[in-house]
Amino acid sequence: MNIQDKYEAVIGLEVHAQLQTASKLFCGDSIAFGALPNTHVSAITLGHPGTLPKTNAKAVEYAIKMGIACNCEIEQSNYFARKNYFYPDLPKGYQTSQHTTPICKGGYITIKTGEGVKNIQLNRIHMEEDAGKSIHDLDDDFTCIDLNRAGTPLIEIVTEPCLHSSEEAYQYVTELRRLVQWIEVCDGNMEEGSLRCDANVSIRLKGEQTLGTKVEVKNLNSIRNVKKAIDFEIERMIQLVENGGTVTQQTRSFDASNDTTFSIRDKEDANDYRYFACPDLPPFHLTDAFIDTVRATLPALPNALSERFINEFGLGVYDASQLCDEKATADYFLATAMHHNNYKAIANWMLGPIKQQLNDSNTSFSTINLKPETLAALIKIVDEGKVNFSVASSRLLPVVSESNQAPLTVAEELNLLQVSNTNELATWVDEVIQQMPDKVAEYKKGKKGLIGLFVGEVKKISKGKADPKIVTDLLQQKLNN
Repeated sequence: MNIQDKYEAVIGLEVHAQLQTASKLFCGDSIAFGALPNTHVSAITLGHPGTLPKTNAKAVEYAIKMGIACNCEIEQSNYFARKNYFYPDLPKGYQTSQHTTPICKGGYITIKTGEGVKNIQLNRIHMEEDAGKSIHDLDDDFTCIDLNRAGTPLIEIVTEPCLHSSEEAYQYVTELRRLVQWIEVCDGNMEEGSLRCDANVSIRLKGEQTLGTKVEVKNLNSIRNVKKAIDFEIERMIQLVENGGTVTQQTRSFDASNDTTFSIRDKEDANDYRYFACPDLPPFHLTDAFIDTVRATLPALPNALSERFINEFGLGVYDASQLCDEKATADYFLATAMHHNNYKAIANWMLGPIKQQLNDSNTSFSTINLKPETLAALIKIVDEGKVNFSVASSRLLPVVSESNQAPLTVAEELNLLQVSNTNELATWVDEVIQQMPDKVAEYKKGKKGLIGLFVGEVKKISKGKADPKIVTDLLQQKLNN
């Protein structure tokens, strides 16, 4: 028996998502990324005595929006608490967070795994402010502090300990990232720290119900690193226990250079934080009307939209899934579908030549220049047999993507309209037959698959303008005589 088969991993994830507000959670300082150090600070960010914070209403709205998207219960009576844990890069000396009244309770996020669909249960979503940034490698003798990020509004999405593999964690963070971007509460940029994940990992013998001692791996800044860190921790803890050791509750960090984790400190218990209600921020109550107003701003969510693409537009599961990978892609499909009803062709064009074009130019459907109505017109002339797909994708698409001219007009100007005149096509067919007597002989002896070769040669001679269906019919007539 494999040693790993004796154990079950139990994983809970805490994901911090930076809200896409213009200003900080309790003051008007900007949260724009990339500014010079300590330029987005004010007396409130710096924790000066006598300053009073004020709650950012947009941050509250975004937190509610996320909670509704995650099927949570929205807590209507809320307050902020002080979390008295020393942050060297929070001048106040404490963090303002939520404690006993998280703004969102329960809920779930649905993921797809190799074993099927699974609902990952959430414990809570709460609001809090971010800390600043300590930089240790700019000076040999001193740690540098950048307070631009201090006070940035975050939501922390906390799961129950209900994941059991690194693959489930990978799928969960992938889906969560898609969701925050889809509803536009967070840009999901893990490299810039807009989305950060902490993983709580423990092991227990299979069949046991009691949770094992957990370790927390902090600040994982890519979905791939989430998977790697969990895999390493599971293996490390199993080996430790198998060799007679004991797992210690601690906080660890991930070293991306060798895919290992290392201890930072022994983990504090919750009572070490000494929470109490913040006296400078009054409690706030969310009315049913306000929650309904926020609910009305939610777009159709990706899983529901994917089902619509399958049921209403007749797309396959794969196409629907790919089109719903990003909201801008789904929106572009819907906009194009308003101008043409060959929905499968729209999907094929978007996921084929257009996606390739966007990849080559390092752009996306959120910034695409090609108008949906132009794409619809391009697909229409292909459907009508005026231009074949190959010519349309290789020669027309690059032109109309830049100019958004009418595809039919461009095709006429470039002399790309498909020739269906039988006399002209017959001339090209005769030319190909005369050039390939050996292949003609093989065809007449039974190698009927060579018809594709003849059609291809006619296509070359005609520079893509020959109607392949008529060409095939003419070739068969002449070759079968």
